[in-house]
This record gives sequence, structure tokens and C-alpha cells, in this order.
Amino acid sequence: MGGSIFGNNFRITTWGESHGTGLGVVIDGCPAGLPLSEEDIQSFLDRRKPGQSKFTTPRKESDTVHILSGVFEGKTTGTPISLAVWNENQKSKDYSAIADIYRPGHADFGFDTKFGFRDYRGGGRSSGRETIGRVAAGAIASKILSLAGISFTCYAKEIGGIPVGKVDPDEINDNPFYMPDNEAASKVQTLADECIKDTDSLGGIIECVIKNVPAGIGEPVFDKLDARLAYAVMSIGAVKGFEIGDGFEAAKLRGSENNDPFINENGVITKKSNHSGGTLGGMSDGSDIIFRAAIKPTPSIAKTQETVNKNGENVSINIKGRHDPMIVPRAVVVVEAMAALTVLDLLMENETATIKKLFSCL
Repeated sequence: MGGSIFGNNFRITTWGESHGTGLGVVIDGCPAGLPLSEEDIQSFLDRRKPGQSKFTTPRKESDTVHILSGVFEGKTTGTPISLAVWNENQKSKDYSAIADIYRPGHADFGFDTKFGFRDYRGGGRSSGRETIGRVAAGAIASKILSLAGISFTCYAKEIGGIPVGKVDPDEINDNPFYMPDNEAASKVQTLADECIKDTDSLGGIIECVIKNVPAGIGEPVFDKLDARLAYAVMSIGAVKGFEIGDGFEAAKLRGSENNDPFINENGVITKKSNHSGGTLGGMSDGSDIIFRAAIKPTPSIAKTQETVNKNGENVSINIKGRHDPMIVPRAVVVVEAMAALTVLDLLMENETATIKKLFSCL
């Protein structure tokens, strides 16, 4: 099956299924000499692993990463890096009753129509567990970018229609929802408890702020920075919308309101505002890159739903198994990982933008 490769310079290939032996990623293009340990990657995977609270799936997985290649004596060798996470707690029998039924909100019908066959055990490659490879690779990309001072702050901006009233990065890890506002998180907890009792699920919005990306990163036509970010983030299964800067709100403004005036501050060209979200003409403009992703409610719910089976017969379904009441908290690090992969790939691409960059000895 195609579509499992991302990137041109820092290229990743993810593999594995939700209920297979394991999942992982192969990374091509990582420079040699980067200090790298399994702990560097594990810290990212721990943010997306299941069983963190009652508001995520109770499936118990350690999601322990294993570096299989590409690292020697604690540093990358410049050769392909292969990372693996073995599944430890899959319960495939939970899905046997729906082997011939198309779950609403899932990719079942599409897989059957496209391939004439599907892995019904948790959705196979369309499962949220597929994101393990993305996050593992994103951890490495983020470490490389940190050497240039580029940082990411990613959080849940809204869950179940409840928005944050402030953004305090110190509070992101203080609650199970990765919200930068503990007061809003408390309201979400009350709503989530009600939703769980009602055997339903919630969606939300994730915001990502990227700091210190130098101006000029991104290509001016098809590989625009904002376009590549949208492509990367929209490739995450649960994402249904993407916007950067003011996004859809910009459609309500006049040009005089939406434009960001340039100013010179102590010899540095900057902007007085950031309606553009850090990109102009498909390239970074030196200001913070700010984008948001809309996450749909978890489609696997225990409520009775109408659907059809493989024979085209109308049936009803009550989905059993261990599922997230909301995807948002565990998706925060996935969005961050895809952003890091995108920025690093385009940053490496930028090294061929001029002769002087390509041949630094000139």
C-alpha cells in the first residue's frame, strides 16, 4: 500500500498495524553525529501512549521504542535509522463481531472498496496507533531543530466547544487534556465525564506555535511552508480542518486590518502584528508560526448507530473494545511531530537555495 512515505530530504517511511506484531519507522536523511538515545524518542511517545487517564483508551501499552539501526556509540551514523515499537496488549477478538460491518466514521468502507480486503482489527493502517512512527521520527526532527533554537509549543486550544481563556505553557502538563488553562480543563473534565456516561465522544482544536524559524523557509509555489504544514497535519487521521494565522477569520477582515506592517526594530526587520501566522508567499517571515488543527470526535462509540454490512444490508452496530472518549489529548504530540518533520525537511531544502548555501566554502 502506498502513501506511507513523507518528506524529501528528511524522509520517513512508517510501517505496522494496530493489532500486528508492532509499528515503527525508517528515517532516511538524518545527518551523522547527532547524539541520540531511545530516551530522546521515548519522551515523545509517552505523550501519545494509551492509558494515561480515564479520558483515553484503557489499552495498556508501554510503547517502548527500540533503535534497530543508524545509531552507534550514542550518535547517528548518517545511515537509515530504524525504530520499532512492539504491540503488547492487542485484543483482536474485540473486533471479530464487526469483521463484515462498516463502522460509521471509519475507513472500513473505503478500504474494502479500494483493496477488496481490510484489516478489521482496530482499523489496521487507518488506526490512530499508526501515528507511533510519525511521533518517533518527529522526536528526532525536533531534537535537530532545537540545535538551531527552533521550538514547538503545542496544546489543546478547545475541547467539546470549551475554549481556553489563556495560554500558560506551564499548565499544559498539569491536566489530562494538555490544555494551557487549568480552569478550562476543569470544565472539559465535567463535560467529558457526562459524555462517557452517555457513551459518546468529543472533538476539539489543537494549536501549535513554532518559534525561531528563520525567514525564507519554504518554497514559493507547490511546496509552500503553509501548504506543506497543511498537507502534513491533514494526513493525521482524525484531522478535519487546518488554518494558519487568522485562518478563516481573515475572510471577514479588510486588507488594512489583515496586513501585517513591517517595522525595523534595532536593525531587525519584524512585523507589528501576525495575522499571517508567520508565513508570506509560502515562506516563513521570521515571526512565530501559528496554526490550528480541528480534530473530529472519536468515531468508535458504544451508542447504537445505523450502518450497512458487506452485503449491503442495513444493520445497527454497538462498537465494543477500548477506545478514546476523545482523541485530542493524544493527538497534540502527533501534530507537533508532523510540524517538526515539515519544518526540518524544508530547512534542509533551503540549503540548496543559493550557491553560497550549497557551497559554504565559497
